[in-house]
Amino acid sequence: MKNLITILFEPTGRKINVRPGISLLKAAHEAGVTIRSECGGKGACGKCRVIIPDKPAVTEITEDEKKHLSLEEIELGYRLACRAILKKSTKVMIPEESRILARKIQASGLEIPVQLKPYVKKLQSKLAKPTLLDARSDLERLIDLVKNAHGFTELEIGYEALKELPATLRQADWHVTAVLLGDRQIISVEEGDTSDKIFGLAVDIGTSKIVGCLVDLATGRTLSVGFVENPQIIYGEDVVSRITFSANHADKLQTLQRLLVEGINSILSYTCAQVEVHPQDVYEVTVVGNTAMHHFFLGINPKYVAISPFTPALKRSINVKAKELGINICPEGNVHVLPVIAGFVGADAVADLLASDIHGSEELSLLFDIGTNTEVFVGNSEDILSCSCASGPAFEGGHIKHGMKAVTGAIERVSITSDYEVEYTTIDNEAPRGLCGSAMIDVLAQLFKLGVINERGRFNTNIRTSRLRRANDGLEFVLVWKEENGTGVDITITQKDINELQLAKAAIFAGCSILMNKKKVELEEIDGLLVAGSFGSYINPENAKLIGLVPDVPTEKIRFVGNTALSGAKMSLISEDVRKTAEELSRKVCYIELASDPEFHKEFADAAFIPHKDINRFPSVKKALF
Repeated sequence: MKNLITILFEPTGRKINVRPGISLLKAAHEAGVTIRSECGGKGACGKCRVIIPDKPAVTEITEDEKKHLSLEEIELGYRLACRAILKKSTKVMIPEESRILARKIQASGLEIPVQLKPYVKKLQSKLAKPTLLDARSDLERLIDLVKNAHGFTELEIGYEALKELPATLRQADWHVTAVLLGDRQIISVEEGDTSDKIFGLAVDIGTSKIVGCLVDLATGRTLSVGFVENPQIIYGEDVVSRITFSANHADKLQTLQRLLVEGINSILSYTCAQVEVHPQDVYEVTVVGNTAMHHFFLGINPKYVAISPFTPALKRSINVKAKELGINICPEGNVHVLPVIAGFVGADAVADLLASDIHGSEELSLLFDIGTNTEVFVGNSEDILSCSCASGPAFEGGHIKHGMKAVTGAIERVSITSDYEVEYTTIDNEAPRGLCGSAMIDVLAQLFKLGVINERGRFNTNIRTSRLRRANDGLEFVLVWKEENGTGVDITITQKDINELQLAKAAIFAGCSILMNKKKVELEEIDGLLVAGSFGSYINPENAKLIGLVPDVPTEKIRFVGNTALSGAKMSLISEDVRKTAEELSRKVCYIELASDPEFHKEFADAAFIPHKDINRFPSVKKALF
């Protein structure tokens, strides 16, 4: 075609023909090439760095780019993919720090035992053949037998199953297995006895990744686990960017929904292939996610979740036919989406509660699920209070100069010696490429402990080490010299990075303080502090307390409970009783809106200090330092 230009992406070697005038980031999306872009292409994050050797192939460099790129980098051909508008055919190199790599996944989590009582049932029966004296319809014959044998009072059949019923009965010589949802609807009729083939899929839709597990509904056992990066990520790594993208455009909302469905179908295919299960033998999917992901998956516009008073379209659970959503299980199969609690406390948080069972215990617990929005719960069987803390994307690498997710080459553990030498470990023991969340907590704690930063998070200029230096945008501390890492540049933590981390940890601690004040409980009354989520599993608890991320409870009271969102989704898959509990939690958990609390701003300001403006709230830290 005329007027098309060819873009070659290296090192993948992928080519695409596009019209000039679009951004390089958009061209990459169309080519299926993934480039980090945490702001969704707004020029704010500076993560979509690419190298374009042929500078005239794109438009002139913009002011946004000059904020994120050094003069040396600009001279080498570095550009931001979202700001470089294509003019002619060219080759583009995606440097290692801009690629999205395989990440470390926490699929397992705390899961309390529940009675096996799945919503899906299989009943095998041998029907009497029709005769001139018994000419009941095929459907009547099937329903009468199932009712009489199993005591059901009402039964219906799905349209897809009905269409196949006459042929199925005769091919099976009237020996069939009926698949039921609950005790009212037949969704499939299968030849012979297939009662040993009954499977379900539990799914946790996260903002950055989707994790699922295939479950044998006859035993409740997990058979295989799979995950994909949330494919919506090409429209922004944070929820707000995606909501903004789709808020007033039905076609864009449909695109974001389709991407989630494709991601779940990919997990379905993978997990089934791992154990040689046919996807048509999967009859139900249970889904959890934050409220925005919950709405996106259902094709409901989530824009009002992001606008005060942050109202979700629905709170209760909902069942949808798999074929209506495009999920590739049994066409009449069920997709059960768990309820939410509030606009920023979603179905994944309900699943956290189910798996941790704090609602069923007399012990008083604090539960955190740390992320861009951190959900906090405090309570027990008496009552539970909850809130959502806008902790920001810092712990997932957003707004941090060398921040990144927990992928291959990410630094995940850091210790700094008294003479300021840095020791670290990376994921998969690869050359370091940047810092993931657990390492950022370590760095902040170690710098504070050594006096490199003070309680306000400011660098101490009296420290004598070559690692502390002044850069174009202020002071920074070098963690890894470029000679020993995989990026070719020094990996540093800057004053701006430290400020971002302070804001994130202050929001979390302030939310916790507000809930404890509302419930009128003191720190010593807390019996357990549970940290959920894949990120939480890798946090050093002493360092988390040292920076004031979590309250100063004895370390032996801190438990890392893993991916309880997925565990709760699985529990709901294998037990109808758990679903009833989820509905009760959605109604009974008391949500506190921090923005409307008069004490929040003071609590937040005090918590921005390291570990806190009132050091007496951290007695173990005070004892260790002073």
